[in-house]
Amino acid sequence: MTEKLLNHLAEGPDSAPPLILGTSLGTSYALWDEVAPELAVTHRVIRWDLPGHGGSAAGLIGPGATVGDLSALVLALADSLGLERFAYAGVSLGGAVGLHLALHHPERVSSLAVICSSAHFGGARPWRDRAALVRSEGLAPVADSADSRWFAGDFTVPALVADHRRADPAGYAACCDALAAFDLRGRLAEITVPTLLVAGREDPATPPAHLREIADAVPGAALVEIPGASHLAPAQCPQAVLTALRAHFGEGAGRGMRVRREVLGDAHVDRAQARQTPFTARFQDFISRYAWGEIWTDPTLSRRERSMITLTALVAHGHYDELAMHVRAARRNGLTPEEIGAVLLQTAVYCGVPAANSAFATAQRVLAEETAEG
Repeated sequence: MTEKLLNHLAEGPDSAPPLILGTSLGTSYALWDEVAPELAVTHRVIRWDLPGHGGSAAGLIGPGATVGDLSALVLALADSLGLERFAYAGVSLGGAVGLHLALHHPERVSSLAVICSSAHFGGARPWRDRAALVRSEGLAPVADSADSRWFAGDFTVPALVADHRRADPAGYAACCDALAAFDLRGRLAEITVPTLLVAGREDPATPPAHLREIADAVPGAALVEIPGASHLAPAQCPQAVLTALRAHFGEGAGRGMRVRREVLGDAHVDRAQARQTPFTARFQDFISRYAWGEIWTDPTLSRRERSMITLTALVAHGHYDELAMHVRAARRNGLTPEEIGAVLLQTAVYCGVPAANSAFATAQRVLAEETAEG
């Protein structure tokens, strides 16, 4: 890292789609500790620190700074990493940076998530007053009230509060100047980047109405409200934030769910989703993203061919409940009962007669049910 670049942390494969994560005033990129490693499974995740926060030099911006100045620093970081186009998610001031990038540099931003943020932050006066206070007295007066502004209930993250106390007063005050000058309300309709808004229902700093204002103005934008979350939702409710971001940025998961429904049928997928619990949620997401979003969508083999392979594999391993489901899927993929029978006969040679015998019984039952239903 040089003094001219924002301090940052890169996670995930270099070949994966890039995703840049911005932070809130007073925090470091540790704000994303519970979310970024999970996103890095499918993305090249780049977290960055605001000037004067974490490891970023305060002198990257000065008095009178704007959100545009911060956006320029993000673009310089992206350029240094060879990222011509990237997805972006940001919290509070980091979210404002995302809105500015989407409006002024839409060619660089493939998709945007704005979390616990706003198109304006309550007018210039309170932020100029806070900047003056911090410049004269340091961070202690504002850090003492961080818990009540950032978290709901008794929840806290001591490391983030400590980051707040360690922030450089000059860099923090310059970020306050940027918030004071920020107001995109009149230009939200010009944003064309796919946009997700995430609100914390208990957020006193940027309440859900602020996110709803953006969602109503940005064409095609979606809004998610997280119960129990205050201003730093990625720290307080990381799983809910992760789920929302995966749905928005994870093209594989969305594509996979469509294919899964086409092959297995809405009724089966709806039952699986209804049975989903927090314990099984990551496994269900894995199935949608990897099995259905990558393997079943690979055009090298047709769905008919994949059904035949799947039937064979399920017979070989004795997974007859799963076999019944995939006999129905094979019919949706265009296999005739005769072709299914030929596949099972093939398994008698290579997987064993007892396995094929059980498979024929399962398939016969399913085909008889299909005949009765149809």
